[in-house]
Amino acid sequence: MKTIRRLIYIEVVKAVAFVTLGFLSLFFFFDFIDELQSIGQPGTLNYGAAQALMFVTLLIPSHLYELLPITVLIGTIFVMARLAQSSEYTILRTSGLGPWRALRTLLVLGLGFVIVTFAIGDYLSPASDRTAQLLKSRYQGTYSMVGYTGAWLREKQGDKSYAVNVASIARNGTLRDPRIFEFDSRGLLASQISATQGHITNGAWILVGVTQQHYETGNPEKVRIVTTDVPVMNWPSSLTNEMVSVALLRPDRMRTIDLFEYIQHLDANGQTAQRYEIEFWRKVFYPLSCLVMVVLALPFAYLHFRQAGITAYVFGGVMIGISFFLLNNVFGYLGNLSNWWPWITAAAPGMIYSVMSLAAFTWLVLRR
Repeated sequence: MKTIRRLIYIEVVKAVAFVTLGFLSLFFFFDFIDELQSIGQPGTLNYGAAQALMFVTLLIPSHLYELLPITVLIGTIFVMARLAQSSEYTILRTSGLGPWRALRTLLVLGLGFVIVTFAIGDYLSPASDRTAQLLKSRYQGTYSMVGYTGAWLREKQGDKSYAVNVASIARNGTLRDPRIFEFDSRGLLASQISATQGHITNGAWILVGVTQQHYETGNPEKVRIVTTDVPVMNWPSSLTNEMVSVALLRPDRMRTIDLFEYIQHLDANGQTAQRYEIEFWRKVFYPLSCLVMVVLALPFAYLHFRQAGITAYVFGGVMIGISFFLLNNVFGYLGNLSNWWPWITAAAPGMIYSVMSLAAFTWLVLRR
């Protein structure tokens, strides 16, 4: 059985590596073409072809994380179908490779892909994305990854609450155009602090170029706004540099532990965390989709192929894999809109396709 396992593992790994290399090359080409428009733009004269090549190279781990489950599906389907077409799988069955042993063999292989996917998504991809953004900011200034409004955070201090907005963050941790809105115990706006830039130290924000506006609304007949300009201000806060960095990232680009900590922060400040909770559970279950992919591929070993018929089956398997990822995204949006339980929203597509593939596998085994 060691020889049979080694044969299957080597063939599947080679096929998955080949398919992955093809997809990554395609994405690399598209990214580079898209990045050419940034070369030579006003304010980005130092951003040339070499920097663009380095930037798109640093995006490869993110693409690898996104593509690995579907390349596992394509590579495994191709190997299983080719073994069935050449009757090699029939020989392996007569050599003792029963259906449930074959399933266990592929699940062990899928577990290896799960570990690789998790490592890439939680360690390699975030570090590579951060390096890519730092590289770009070196030649194009600061960056913001959540659109024109920047990141919004909230904090409670006693009976007061604060809404904090940060436009972007530079490579050295400098906050650009931070704004702090203070609300009193009645929920009324009490003051607004605007600064040109800021730095976060232990337990405080050091704001530079501050304009502070106090809204005196205690007496309805004498409502007025008092404006004060301060060169430097120290604003005590529990918001750390990591929290701001996380808020400036798209949820799908965060590490699992960062998502968990940010969800705890949102809950502690009475903010809705549905979107981040769904993304957290998707990050947890996404590597496990590699197991779903190998289970989906196994029934193809029990089909009978005619000449040149393998291509149609492989194409059909690819369509099944694409439908899985489409359903995964649809469930994410529906769960966010309908307030479904986050872990069910994230796990449902994998559970549905696992049951379908196991049912197809059992039917083929019993029928044949």
